[in-house]
Amino acid sequence: MLDWFLDPFQYGFMQRALLGGGLAALICAVVGTWVVLRGLAFMGDALAHGVLPGIALAFLWGFDLTLGALASAALMVAGINLVNRRGHLREDTGIGLLFVGMLALGVIIISRAPTFSTELTGFLFGNVLGVTTGDLTAQAGAAVLTVGLATLLYRPFLALAFNPDKAALLGLRPRLANLVLLALIAVAVVSSFRAVGTLLVFGLLIAPPAAASLLVRRVPTMMVTAAALGVGSVALGLVLSYHYDTAAGATMAGVAVLVFFVVL
Repeated sequence: MLDWFLDPFQYGFMQRALLGGGLAALICAVVGTWVVLRGLAFMGDALAHGVLPGIALAFLWGFDLTLGALASAALMVAGINLVNRRGHLREDTGIGLLFVGMLALGVIIISRAPTFSTELTGFLFGNVLGVTTGDLTAQAGAAVLTVGLATLLYRPFLALAFNPDKAALLGLRPRLANLVLLALIAVAVVSSFRAVGTLLVFGLLIAPPAAASLLVRRVPTMMVTAAALGVGSVALGLVLSYHYDTAAGATMAGVAVLVFFVVL
């Protein structure tokens, strides 16, 4: 039985896939905990789709895909803030508008590429088995940044999650904390899309933290538990995809969601 689990990882590309997926799970666990606590799942989903135009343009123009994704995510966050401030509308209205608009724009741009269907599939669902050493280095840097900011801004994030008005009274600058949190969601999506794709990263961002919230109550413990569940889902998903010849990214995300319902 042990050999059944270990056999897939005798190959270098599977080892890199495990590292890439594990780093994605770690980043998503830290950020996703705050997403779950604040009820920002729709925002996470929207950002996962909203990076598509930047990725598509970077691909067509020959730029680094990560830079394109970051630019697109920054544009979307700015657009949501603009709609909320100028239009005096609920936050989910701005998110919904940018969600559909950015996704449509991304598909339109990709449709101009000769290999439209192949590239769209790669962007949306990732290629965890093709993760490179450079990708792992970038993910490691994103993980350090995410954990560092989450630790540094723990009190503002905690106050914002449970009582934004009290956070303002305490001088914790909830508006700035909210902007930083949105930026961290963007970093989680951008740093993980090469491994699991822009669509499936949402599974790691929501499912492990949601399952952890059912098991523990303290936020730091929730993050650690979510990271453990996420990494476990990545490992099991890779093993299942290896033995049953299924899509690796989709299998990992599916296992993460299944774990949530098992915990539930």
